[in-house]
Amino acid sequence: MSEYRDYWMTTHDQGSIKISEDVVASIAAVATSETEGVSGLYSSFTNDIVSFLGKKTPTKGVKVTFHNDNTVDIDICYLACFGSNIFDVAKNVQENVKSSVKAMTNLNIVNINIHVAGVTFVSDENKNSHSLESKTMLDDEFIEETKEVVESVEKSN
Repeated sequence: MSEYRDYWMTTHDQGSIKISEDVVASIAAVATSETEGVSGLYSSFTNDIVSFLGKKTPTKGVKVTFHNDNTVDIDICYLACFGSNIFDVAKNVQENVKSSVKAMTNLNIVNINIHVAGVTFVSDENKNSHSLESKTMLDDEFIEETKEVVESVEKSN
């Protein structure tokens, strides 16, 4: 861990739990991307340069801030699909992110700030066919990885 990262941390009788801001940002990014009316997350030009230079940022467009009183603020910047009601989409993003992060981390989220950076003009037909291809590819990769894990467990027994 050569880079500085913020963590939310709690201590119990059995030990401590640390949750990285990257984990919370990843959960928020997935929840945002899965919201209808969201074309994708948006990052600034400087983030694009950083990712070009080699640092991968799967959570581009999401900023997480931990506070000393065990609360969290999340800022999300995304592109809206043309024709969708921006206010309703933003509200849905807030609800989806809050429920996803709360369910997976049990963190106390104070603010989810939404920034709509622009509107994309993607036809529904192209968007649906692309997401279907991506989902199929991910499902095939998951099946292959599962087969490899099962085979390695069987060999070790």
